[in-house]
Amino acid sequence: QVQLVESGGGSVQAGGSLRLSCVASEYVYCMAWFRQAPGKEREGVALINPYSTTTVADSVKGRFTISRDNTKNTLYLQMNSLGPDDTATYYCVAWLSRYGCDSYRGADFGYWGQGTQVTVSS
Repeated sequence: QVQLVESGGGSVQAGGSLRLSCVASEYVYCMAWFRQAPGKEREGVALINPYSTTTVADSVKGRFTISRDNTKNTLYLQMNSLGPDDTATYYCVAWLSRYGCDSYRGADFGYWGQGTQVTVSS
């Protein structure tokens, strides 16, 4: 069972930045960030394979950057130019190579962190 622990959430004003981190208990092939705001569906924000090939949602493209350090089993999400619509609980998710890393489908079979809250005020 892979354990994922997120950190870095908080409250910022619009236009500000935050950096989320997620430490995995062991190496996992595909890693991703999801978010869910109250009353909204869960949304895949970005994913990254072991070779640092990324997929980023259109809603955050140009503002958010996903990265990983395989030597530390750590996933990052640098979030810039935050707006109120980015307010949500952000989850770190990871899954095995058998589910691929070209879409978010693997998240249905993956490991999830406990989530970290990001609140952006206008």
